[in-house]
Amino acid sequence: MSICPKNKSSKARRDKRRANWKMTAPALVKCSKCGELMMPHRVCKACGSYNKREIVNAQ
Repeated sequence: MSICPKNKSSKARRDKRRANWKMTAPALVKCSKCGELMMPHRVCKACGSYNKREIVNAQ
């Protein structure tokens, strides 16, 4: 059995709770090696480096 609500929630109260489900654009930073835009704390897809060191061979 599920919980039975004591009182009816109004549409405004219900919609206030649902208002925080909006999407945000991903944060992008410049790669310190090649200057390409990339997501922070991840290997750069353009040059394959992380923290100015080459991690993978990008082609």
